[in-house]
Amino acid sequence: MNETSIEELPGIGPATAEKLKDAGFNSVEAIAVASPAELAGTAEIGESTATKIIAAARKSADVGGFETGDAILERRKDVGRLKLGCEEVDLMMGGGFETQAITEVYGEFGCGKTQIAHQLAVNVQLPVDMGGLNGSAVMIDTENTFRPDRIEQMVNGLSDRHGMDYDPEEFLRHIHVARAYNSNHQILLTDTASELANSLIDTDKPVRLLIVDSLTAHFRAEYVGRGTLADRQQKLNKHLHAIMRFADLNNAMVLVTNQVMSKPDAFFGDPTKPIGGHILGHTSTFRIYLRKSKGDKRVAKLVDSPNLPDGEALFTVTPGGLVDD
Repeated sequence: MNETSIEELPGIGPATAEKLKDAGFNSVEAIAVASPAELAGTAEIGESTATKIIAAARKSADVGGFETGDAILERRKDVGRLKLGCEEVDLMMGGGFETQAITEVYGEFGCGKTQIAHQLAVNVQLPVDMGGLNGSAVMIDTENTFRPDRIEQMVNGLSDRHGMDYDPEEFLRHIHVARAYNSNHQILLTDTASELANSLIDTDKPVRLLIVDSLTAHFRAEYVGRGTLADRQQKLNKHLHAIMRFADLNNAMVLVTNQVMSKPDAFFGDPTKPIGGHILGHTSTFRIYLRKSKGDKRVAKLVDSPNLPDGEALFTVTPGGLVDD
């Protein structure tokens, strides 16, 4: 993490620094990846001044220029992998869910999207050698699906599987949940999550996981009809880029859950497809389609990845958490 404070950047006085911090721009890195219009609107400065501040921040944080492939490969060594604890799924994901990336999980109601979110919120707190990231989790809950008692069950299940005596209350202390009441509130909570991550960065449990469950529910409910589609997609795009920025700045794993809609005109294959259109499809690094199988079994299908082959994996939902089939 760069040690330069935002007050040291040229063009930023105490008053401007205060406005930027209030808007969630707490670090040089956060300013470096902002747009001039975003910064100008936030700090009430001219766009030309904002452009100069961003240029100085990029130079200070060493972002925004061209890099050689070997330098990128070296930086990729910082990417962590968070394991679900189901061997087939983790193998399909190349050893676990990547940090600095958005993983989208979509499927019908009851297919296990929220179960995966809960399990990852528990597992992220484990040490790295046990498949965790030794960090805490932030969850933006849009459909009132977070259940602390489910976390307790999963922690107890983890204790049984690992032969340990984990304290469920200790795990719950490191899961920060906020209920989003509409799409504007949901977008605002991404900024609040950044502030929270910044306050925990030097603790023994920095934020290493951001969950948005579900990403599209409010957007789908508020923007009805084809006439509102362009506005919805523009707003969703901005929201997704803020989430991606969070993943990069905090070396965090991001999980977003998504709903599906039925395509009754599909004669072949599965008649369901995810909400959010191309914007979500292109912004998500990994896309996983979940569907029900027999009983408590679920099928996870990797349908999009920049570096992994498509694949399928089975897992089972049990009272003690998600386990191998």
